[in-house]
Amino acid sequence: MVQIKRVFLTPRATFIIWVSCLGVIASLLSGCQVQDDASAAGELGAQVMPNTSVPIEIVEQTTPVPTRPAYSPGELVDYLVQTGDTLPALASRFNTSIPELREANPIIPENVTTLPPGMPMKIPIYYVPLWGTPYQILPDSHFINGPHQLDFDTSAFLNGKPGWLGHYVGYASGENRTGAEIVDLVAQNFSVSPRLLLALLEYQVGGVTQSVPPGDLEEYVLGNDERKHRGFYLQLVWAANTLNNHYYAWRSGELEPILHLDGTLERPDPWQNAATVALQKYFSLVYSVEEYSRAVNADGYAAIYRSLFGDPWENDQAHIPGSLTQPEMALPFEPGETWAFTGGPHTGWGSGAPFAALDFAPPSYMGGCIPNGEWVTAVASGLVVRSETGIVVLDLDGDGDERTGWVIFYLHVASDDRTQVGTMLEAGGKVGHPSCEGGTSTGSHVHIARKYNGEWILADGPLAFNLEGWIAHNGDQPYLGTMTRFSHTVTACICSDGDSFITPDERE
Repeated sequence: MVQIKRVFLTPRATFIIWVSCLGVIASLLSGCQVQDDASAAGELGAQVMPNTSVPIEIVEQTTPVPTRPAYSPGELVDYLVQTGDTLPALASRFNTSIPELREANPIIPENVTTLPPGMPMKIPIYYVPLWGTPYQILPDSHFINGPHQLDFDTSAFLNGKPGWLGHYVGYASGENRTGAEIVDLVAQNFSVSPRLLLALLEYQVGGVTQSVPPGDLEEYVLGNDERKHRGFYLQLVWAANTLNNHYYAWRSGELEPILHLDGTLERPDPWQNAATVALQKYFSLVYSVEEYSRAVNADGYAAIYRSLFGDPWENDQAHIPGSLTQPEMALPFEPGETWAFTGGPHTGWGSGAPFAALDFAPPSYMGGCIPNGEWVTAVASGLVVRSETGIVVLDLDGDGDERTGWVIFYLHVASDDRTQVGTMLEAGGKVGHPSCEGGTSTGSHVHIARKYNGEWILADGPLAFNLEGWIAHNGDQPYLGTMTRFSHTVTACICSDGDSFITPDERE
């Protein structure tokens, strides 16, 4: 049986600055909830020790992990572009500026979006202390629920293993589901790899190889003791949400240092990748410094992942190409109609990052969740690959799988007249009616977000949402923000006032 040890911590009275090298990431602003069982992490009052009795082969890491010197201000360092890198994120990570990056790398075009993976760069670095380990746990392409997961069957995988997860049944999102179905549900909703989640469950609670589940499986088994995350399913929801928060914070360059449970401070190594930083942050929330140090190095989580699925670095192919561009997209409502821009960049799913979504609502003299006859429309031509309570997913490449290519995710689509799976829609085709279905909402509206090869694409930044020339920009907080077309700007407001309206003449 897996042994779970819980250690309760007293409140921290002071911050202890610990000059050591263990990578950590900061907690991003939590956004509002867009579905009824995903929410951001709160302060943790307990720790869960990793499963140390798993009888599986661990592949030893023989390559020594390098250490970083204290670089001189502005010193040029070598860097190979990683998938999804952008100039704003690199400038933040290396404590430099975009103009300095461009000066050191004049080959980069002015209108660059994503940088080409593998491209060598010179980066003027400005050293900050407390960098963590440069050891990389997992490639980004294996973090998201994207092309690398197309050949994976969670149920078949668990059927061949002795662990308790293979015969577990629990209540999740309105019905009883098997352990495999719960993993797949969370993986689909958050677009996080099911392999990543399975390795996490194995590392913490022996879900794949241990026949007896932990005794507190329906309590706070993964380490977050907030009541709203009680039970196995909601613990896994919290884990996926937390991982996404910090994966996309690294993507956007908005991470800040955070504290370990004992008050010690760290920063991620600037050369790190988003998947590793997300895992570092997650483990820093649930483990002591000693256990964290083991988890984020070669003999920790990475060893468990390799033992279950092989070495991910041998099958790493960039899922975000260089110079990625968004296909042409229309506003999500019919021509000739006036709608309000009610939500600037905010979470695509769950709470907190990724700030991938925008909200639009038809104007109404009545507030609240009322039936509405207006139509939500397809922003581009595509195949409907998912249609369920509140949700429609439009696959723009038409291959029938939302883990590949460009995908548009619609939330709060009413059940009545909602388009069905298998429908091919042209741009402007009818998706359904705006509503409050599918999550928490204060009024009938539609929430739209983009994914590419399984990765949520941030609504602002080098690849900002572009709807008929309306470009999205972040506000000071989630849901605040603007959309600008030429010289005209509308400001997001749930009040649906005149300043937030997009009118027919503005679409021409």
